[in-house]
Amino acid sequence: MNRVRTVLGDVEAESLGAAYCHEHLLTRPAGTWTGGDRDLFLDDERTALAELGVFRDVGGGAIVEVSTEELGRDPDGLRRLSERSGVHVVAATGHICEMYWRGAVDVGARGEDELVERFVRDLTEGIDGTGVRAGVIKVGSSEGGPNPTEHRVMRAAAAAHRSTGAPITTHTTAGTAPLQQLDVLEAAGVALDRVCVGHLDRRLDWDEHAEVANRGAFVGYDCVGKERYQPDAERVRLILRFVEAGLGSRILLAGDMARRSYLRSWGGPGYAFILGSFLPRLVSAGLSEAAARALVVDNPARFLVWRAPELDLGAADPVSVGRS
Repeated sequence: MNRVRTVLGDVEAESLGAAYCHEHLLTRPAGTWTGGDRDLFLDDERTALAELGVFRDVGGGAIVEVSTEELGRDPDGLRRLSERSGVHVVAATGHICEMYWRGAVDVGARGEDELVERFVRDLTEGIDGTGVRAGVIKVGSSEGGPNPTEHRVMRAAAAAHRSTGAPITTHTTAGTAPLQQLDVLEAAGVALDRVCVGHLDRRLDWDEHAEVANRGAFVGYDCVGKERYQPDAERVRLILRFVEAGLGSRILLAGDMARRSYLRSWGGPGYAFILGSFLPRLVSAGLSEAAARALVVDNPARFLVWRAPELDLGAADPVSVGRS
């Protein structure tokens, strides 16, 4: 099997093209953390469609949209966006971390079995009765490491992964505790080459990130362009070091466009930035064109494939996007 589950059905991994592995297109967050900040609401499909058009025009092929229940995920909206834009969209099940679900979803009241059931249903039947199926499982931890409820969510995600073969993508708060996340998932039976540890470029620690990669997991550098977290020059330096160390195949890139102000429509860099600016910067710094393209084409294709050998992905045939 070499298929990826998108909101329109299952597609061959090779058909994805250039992919960003941690993004947001439609969000209506309900947690107390938002403080009513409208910059955090991505609730205009026309704007999202325009942003996907920019992404497609610079060569983009696929977006992994990691909005979960607490962020007000919109599976029907994602399906419409994929149909109208011609861009593959992979949706997520799971939960982020306590800061995000507090005041939005009472995750603490859900037992592990209930969480597993919800995740598997989202992956195999559809999200919230829409028939739109998730293609990745999202989990996360608070700053410094997972609390007991986050542990429970991660164990449930591991069980759903073992049942379905879906990959797991994580949220680290400010880039902290990636190795603790791997410990929890590995102890729960997850093969670490099916995991991407996210937001690691919030805290650029070569030794820690190299250990993540050497343990087999993907390293999510998904805040590209956000200089207020780390300068892109340092991202470039570490990515070159990964490639020199033979670990370039473990890097996944994205911009985590979770605010209006990040989008081209609102004056931000938008989805053109990585393909149009950051990859050329890597090449100018000495990375080969082939190695740069592998970061956004080959690596996502390997990560997003559902890998359980016993799994029947269902009756859905591979589909093409761009149908209306």
